[in-house]
Amino acid sequence: MTLSDSPLGILDSGVGGLSVWREIVRQLPHEDTLYFADQGHIPYGAHTLEEVRGFAAQAGRFLLDHNAKLIVVACNAASGAALHYLRETFPTTPFVGMEPAVKPAAEHTHTGVVGVIATPVTFHGDLFQTLAARFAADVTLHTQPCPGLVEAVEAGALDTPETEALLRRYLTPLLDAGIDQLVLGCTHYPFLSDAIRQIIGPDVALIDPAPAVARQVARVLQQRGLSASPTDRLRRHHFYTSGDAAQLAAQARALVGYTGLVTKAS
Repeated sequence: MTLSDSPLGILDSGVGGLSVWREIVRQLPHEDTLYFADQGHIPYGAHTLEEVRGFAAQAGRFLLDHNAKLIVVACNAASGAALHYLRETFPTTPFVGMEPAVKPAAEHTHTGVVGVIATPVTFHGDLFQTLAARFAADVTLHTQPCPGLVEAVEAGALDTPETEALLRRYLTPLLDAGIDQLVLGCTHYPFLSDAIRQIIGPDVALIDPAPAVARQVARVLQQRGLSASPTDRLRRHHFYTSGDAAQLAAQARALVGYTGLVTKAS
C-alpha cells in the first residue's frame, strides 16, 4: 500500500466528530477512513488543557500506528488545547483541526452581534482567543459555554424536553443580545441543529464548520500528494473507541447511518 492509499485518521472525544466524518466521506468519496472516539475520557470539555493534550496525543499515536496518512482533530476542545502540541509531537504528519467559525460569522453579520456556543475548554484555549482577537475586533462577540450538550448527543437525546430546556437556557441570552450569526463551536452540536433551529428561528444563520474542514483536508492531501487514486473498489471505514464498541456502533448507526466495523481500541 502506498502512502496515498493509506486511510485518513479522524479523532474526537466521542461521536461529535461524526459530523465531520460524514462531510469528509461526502466530499472525498475515494478516501478510506479510521475514526477514533475517545469515549473513555469523554467529555474533553470537562478536563484541563494538559489532560486533553495527553488524551489527544494517545489518540493520535493510535491512528498513526494504524497507518493514518493525515489526522483530522474533529474536536474543538482538542484542537484548541492540543493542535499545536500534536504538530510538534508528530512533525511528519499533517494535522487538520477545528476552529470556531468566527471569521465567516463576523464577515456576514448584519447586526454586528455574533454568538458562539462551545464547551468551556474551547473558550479557555489559546486558539479561540486568537481567533476572537483577529476576526471579531469589529463585532460584538457573545460566548456561551454549554455544559451538558455533549452528554445529550452521546446519549442520543437529540429532541427530548431536557435537551430543549438546556438549549433554551443557553440560547435565550444570545437571542436577547441580538445575534444574527450562531457559530457551532463543538462538533457534537450539528446533531442538535434541528432543535437549535426551532429556538433561534429563520433569521439567525447557523454556522457548521464541517464542510470547510473537509475542503481543507482535500487541499492538504493535494498539496502533499496524498490524495487517494479514484478506483472502483468500495472505500474502507473502520471505527475504534476507547469506550464500549457496541455503544459506538449503535450511536454511529443512529447519527450517520454507519453500519461498518467498530472495534474496542487496545
